[in-house]
Amino acid sequence: MAIKEYRDMQKRCSSCNFCKWIPFDKVKSARFAENCPAQAYYQYNGYSARGRFQLGLCLVNDELEPAGETQKVIQSCLSCGACDVACKICRYNLEPLEHNLELKREVVRAGNETAVQKNMRANLMSEHTMLAGKKKEDRDAWAEGLGLIDARKEACEALFFPGCQYAYNRPEEARKAVQVLQRAGVKVGYLFEDDACCGGRMHQMGMQEDFEAAAKANIRHFDAVSADYIVTPCGDCYHALKRRYAEQGLAKKVLHLTEVLAALIEEGRLVFTKRVEKTVTYHDPCHLGRLGEGYEPWNGKEVKIRSQIVTWEPRRPRYNGIHGVYDAPRKILEAIPGVTLVEMERIREYSFCCGAGGGCTELDPELSKWTAAERMEEAKATGASAVVTACPWCVSNLSAAESGMEVTDILTLVCEAL
Repeated sequence: MAIKEYRDMQKRCSSCNFCKWIPFDKVKSARFAENCPAQAYYQYNGYSARGRFQLGLCLVNDELEPAGETQKVIQSCLSCGACDVACKICRYNLEPLEHNLELKREVVRAGNETAVQKNMRANLMSEHTMLAGKKKEDRDAWAEGLGLIDARKEACEALFFPGCQYAYNRPEEARKAVQVLQRAGVKVGYLFEDDACCGGRMHQMGMQEDFEAAAKANIRHFDAVSADYIVTPCGDCYHALKRRYAEQGLAKKVLHLTEVLAALIEEGRLVFTKRVEKTVTYHDPCHLGRLGEGYEPWNGKEVKIRSQIVTWEPRRPRYNGIHGVYDAPRKILEAIPGVTLVEMERIREYSFCCGAGGGCTELDPELSKWTAAERMEEAKATGASAVVTACPWCVSNLSAAESGMEVTDILTLVCEAL
């Protein structure tokens, strides 16, 4: 939908400021109470969801152009969804995240993409990845010698979708993920030459047409495969496939690697034999956690009760983050002998972003770095010796904060304990 279709929603925002904080009953300290990285960093209302509604209304009324300082504000959104969850604590007639994404699309429609975005599009079209300098011909090198089923020719239990970060930047971890699944007796398949970028970050940056083109191409490959489910170790890919691809027509079941591993542990198919003496804290990735809820089709209309209270007929799905992937990674950590889990103040659907979302590592790198450093300060306050997470983007961005604290993928601990 176009930005003008959000006019009524923009006017409905009551400026309550809930979008700037985690829910008040979840606040444990003033130090770690904010939820919107952009608002916390820039300390200006325009960067909050509340401010973005006002900014959007100005665009609709032709009082602003999606360029210059306005464009900077729009593109600073990490698309983490924290404002969306907080807003829906008290109301369900606003969609802050979808509105923020539409603002980004408005920038693209106006032809104001940055050089970085144009290069990412060009790389996606030519090399089927948004990672600069990476080549399509090298994408499946990580899979050599693993005995993976060619899912294009043979049925499998799990279709493994590594994502660009694992395929190119973390190939050994991609190999370990497959080996762990195979060790538990899972028949793992792969698309080989037909494997390609999910395009999820295109969606996060407002490049909707490019995302849809990537999604439709991948969905054609997925639909041709006989697999019980698609499994990915990447939080961003998980959200793209489970939520955004489903909007585009994908019907296959999508699981994150932690969901599969937790189930294998519970079934006794994966048994830990070694102790890992470590106190850790777990970082909930935004796109695996609060944005990890499945898509629910809806075709209805907005109506008003007594000409005042906005509602929908039929009832509209309510994405408020509570059904994301939170328990599976924690069950894995609890099952590893010697590991002690201590929690940060902002966790689960109220987790603070790592700073890598929304394409901000490319579009607003200073904000991205600050956000990672802020999250690492919260992690250090727990007394843990390491931060564990379940998304390669989070591992990369949190590690770049150079906090002196170890940052590791949960898969690494799993492999150490086997």
